[in-house]
Amino acid sequence: MPNDRVKILFIGDIVGKPGRRALKMWLPRLMEDHQVDLVVANGENGAGGFGLTREIALEILNAGVDVITSGNHIWDKKEFLPVIDQLERVIRPANYPPGVPGRGWIKVRTPSGVPVVVLNLEGRIFMEPLDCPFRKADEVLKAFPDTIVVVDFHAEASSEKMALAWHLDGRVSAIVGTHTHVQTADEQIMPSGTGYITDVGMTGPSLSVIGMNPQDPLKRFLTHLPSRFEVAKGPVQLNALVVEINPITRKTEALQRIFLREEDGN
Repeated sequence: MPNDRVKILFIGDIVGKPGRRALKMWLPRLMEDHQVDLVVANGENGAGGFGLTREIALEILNAGVDVITSGNHIWDKKEFLPVIDQLERVIRPANYPPGVPGRGWIKVRTPSGVPVVVLNLEGRIFMEPLDCPFRKADEVLKAFPDTIVVVDFHAEASSEKMALAWHLDGRVSAIVGTHTHVQTADEQIMPSGTGYITDVGMTGPSLSVIGMNPQDPLKRFLTHLPSRFEVAKGPVQLNALVVEINPITRKTEALQRIFLREEDGN
């Protein structure tokens, strides 16, 4: 296997303290085993399952994550609004309206100096009606015609994620879906070389309903009454995707889906 590929580890949505524990437990081993050049993680649920704080963002970055992406929960902790501009390695969806705090993409470099752009987008199907993610991607990509670009598409509908993959195939190196917290088994390299997975999954408590104590969503489903959701306790899991990209062609050449469970003895 060529050793000059750029290897990016993309970690699924980190949920609360259990997710941060899973990250710290497995990330060093994953970085060593896969000789990772860059670590990206969706962290929008890192603080108590909803939103981020400055302290928790720094905790995730200090654990070895290079870029934190996010989505529709990025503003759940109101105190994060005035500090997101101070954290350049934390990005929010680029298709928020103009004037919103934060940035929607970041350009970083691997240890060997290869530039990589991480772009964050949010879907609109069954979600807030933000600006069009397809047109926003077109706009941002004009500035990076010869750069590796990895997209976190934080969206609910599989069809919208797949449509974006076809729209951007050959123009970005990889599109990684987030938001549903359920890892899909459809990782693939698109016809023009873009790596794709509908959803990379979740890093958090495995005995849960997408990270939450099962009794909380059950109550809502059974009664239709509002209920407070709490992050579940117990064993944890880590979902991720390793993307191997040719730095010359900027095409994905290999994908490996990762699903680690604490109760499996991993």
